[in-house]
Amino acid sequence: MAEMIVRSLGVRPYTETWAAMKEFTAARDEATPDELWCLEHPPVYTQGQAGRPEHILAPGSIPVVQVDRGGQVTYHGPGQLVVYLMVDLKRAGLGVRSLVDAMEQSIVTTLAELEIEAAPRPDAPGVYVAGAKIASLGLRVRRGCSFHGLALNVAMDMEPFSRINPCGYAGMPMCQISELVPEISRERVAERLLHHLTASLAAGSSVIHRTSDPWASPGSTGLSDLPTA
Repeated sequence: MAEMIVRSLGVRPYTETWAAMKEFTAARDEATPDELWCLEHPPVYTQGQAGRPEHILAPGSIPVVQVDRGGQVTYHGPGQLVVYLMVDLKRAGLGVRSLVDAMEQSIVTTLAELEIEAAPRPDAPGVYVAGAKIASLGLRVRRGCSFHGLALNVAMDMEPFSRINPCGYAGMPMCQISELVPEISRERVAERLLHHLTASLAAGSSVIHRTSDPWASPGSTGLSDLPTA
């Protein structure tokens, strides 16, 4: 039976996690199980390949990292649920569009369980509630395998979003779950979102939950070598 590994990794530095995603993708082969990494980041702005510097208005002391995912600038910080998807698209029978659809629908279904009505937009990837963006998406595909993923705002300091044009849209309103469901835990949201993602992406597979990353070899830049923030 095929396997999908889901790793809950706590708070992890962005740049080292990005390096680990790239290393994992470069080292995997046709037998490597797909993985989902669920985590948070300390405050950081990430600027995608299409990013334009004028969309970063006043970053202040928050670092800006140029990355290889699609899209423009977004913010990551504590209280945001980030899920990275390392998926062999060919083996899974998925294209990029169908993977994005699965991500968006998993978020929509998770929010519906919290009685939040949400939907994607055809002109701007992500998930929105009454016109305000609650989740951002950005992917990279290399050798037929995806990495990067999604960020869902749960209960965080939203002020840093005001220092950028989120995803390249000036004045884009942003929102989070805690504004709509005050008594909510990130852990509950993560549990439901991972349930829907694995149901969509790993139907018929054995889902294995872990908190470590034993794939990393000694001396590598894998997550087992990272300090927790």
